[in-house]
Amino acid sequence: MTLLSIPSTCTGINVLNPVIDTFDSAPADGIVHFGIGQPSADLLPVELMKTASDAFFAEAQPMDLNYGELMGDQRFRQSLSGLLGREYGQPAEAETLVVSAGNSQALGFICERFTKNGDIVYVEEPTYFLAHQIFRDYGLQIVGIPMDAQGMDVDYLQQALKKHQPALLYTIPSFHNPGGQTMSVERRQRIVELSQRYGFVIAADEVYQMLYYAEPPPTAFGTMIEQAKIISMGSFSKILAPGLRLGWLQTAGETLERIGHSGVLNSGGSFNHFASHLARKAIDLGVLEEHLQYLRQAYRSRVQAMDTALRLHLSDLANWHLPEGGYFFWLELPPDYDCSEIRKQAHSYKVSFQPGAAFSCENGLQNCLRLSFAHYNETAISQGIERLARLLKQA
Repeated sequence: MTLLSIPSTCTGINVLNPVIDTFDSAPADGIVHFGIGQPSADLLPVELMKTASDAFFAEAQPMDLNYGELMGDQRFRQSLSGLLGREYGQPAEAETLVVSAGNSQALGFICERFTKNGDIVYVEEPTYFLAHQIFRDYGLQIVGIPMDAQGMDVDYLQQALKKHQPALLYTIPSFHNPGGQTMSVERRQRIVELSQRYGFVIAADEVYQMLYYAEPPPTAFGTMIEQAKIISMGSFSKILAPGLRLGWLQTAGETLERIGHSGVLNSGGSFNHFASHLARKAIDLGVLEEHLQYLRQAYRSRVQAMDTALRLHLSDLANWHLPEGGYFFWLELPPDYDCSEIRKQAHSYKVSFQPGAAFSCENGLQNCLRLSFAHYNETAISQGIERLARLLKQA
């Protein structure tokens, strides 16, 4: 990656391109589609949500169904602050939390409040593929910063900042999507210091922070919001249910004030007032944290199943590291592989995946692919990896 003749915009992959799949339900015809970054049906807690809903409606008042406070229901934010304090190991003040309608809405909202058309956003290369479209929707120039095993290459970032100053830096610091890396403590602090020096906003996508299967990751950017212009994004999609469309922003100071002055909030109130009541009850009853422990156990087993199958079928062809959290394995194949082309043949093998090019803002990473272990049980994972190996070895 050459430093840094900035493009007019980083092209990435258009979401209408068939290289990218998104899903509202599971694929048909018995296909094991490792491109699905969503929990499987058996991990979606219907009974838990019924318990939370019953507890809410047993004491609900009419105003609980009104628009709600601009930043979010105070009772919910207090409950969420307790959860974050327990999970992050540091206190989280309720006054620093703002309800969102999930992480994608939160990222778009950050772009609306803190960028303007033509601004630069720095992202990790690779990064979450659907973030590319969100940034393009706001007319932003997307510039990739390379990564290694410790996350974003901060030395490269520091040199890039001497030439071009971004309005926004978007990072997935813990159990990265797609790479699985976790940013080191030292690099997190250096990025904070660079934000202090250059004035850009750090948008930290921390949706996987609580999904660890070995040791917890380093402390979240959400614990450092007093140090710089930091906005930490969290979501109940990964720890409860995506259909709630509920998440949060954590920030302080000028960034919090700027969020609070939003016309959308002033007009419509809390982004997701009703769902926050159900999540509050799930937290207060203790069932959310029980479910979180269950998810860690279930995903840990699926990680082991995928790693075992990969070692059995693909150790002679692919390189990867064992993820310690999150949803994904990132595989690197020999340089002459084009995973976007290979995937065109995948359905005949009843398997599929997300090709690496989807995650690149430079149309690179053609020889890489992302596999999610979240959507299938151990048996399906083993079967799917065997099919994937046959596909890749005939390519």
